[in-house]
Amino acid sequence: MILVTNTIKIKAGHADAVAERFMNPKGVQHAPGFVRMELLKTEGVEEHDELKVCTTWESREAFDSWVNSDAFKEAHGRKGGAPSQGGGQHGRPASEGQAEQSGEGPIMLGAKLTIHQVLFTHPKEQA
Repeated sequence: MILVTNTIKIKAGHADAVAERFMNPKGVQHAPGFVRMELLKTEGVEEHDELKVCTTWESREAFDSWVNSDAFKEAHGRKGGAPSQGGGQHGRPASEGQAEQSGEGPIMLGAKLTIHQVLFTHPKEQA
């Protein structure tokens, strides 16, 4: 099992608006091997806002199949292929989203994709 984290730097004050875009997934929930998605908002960052989009997959192959699928390309509004390690929103190039502007410039400041192997999980114990 793997956990894929996309850390997105956002212009200060815009994290909640960007987070709303993740409320209704655009197909990832139907991808073979998809387990779950969580959206985290980082606290204590003053110079910018930060969101972490975390998806859990049964395998690296399942994740790779998603990012190379037509459904992924459609959900992300692009025709390109697989992401690079430094890519943006689950494969979006970090520069994509730069066109999204506030009155003072781009809202999306960058993104970094990291992939982690899940070694173990401790579920909550039942009383």
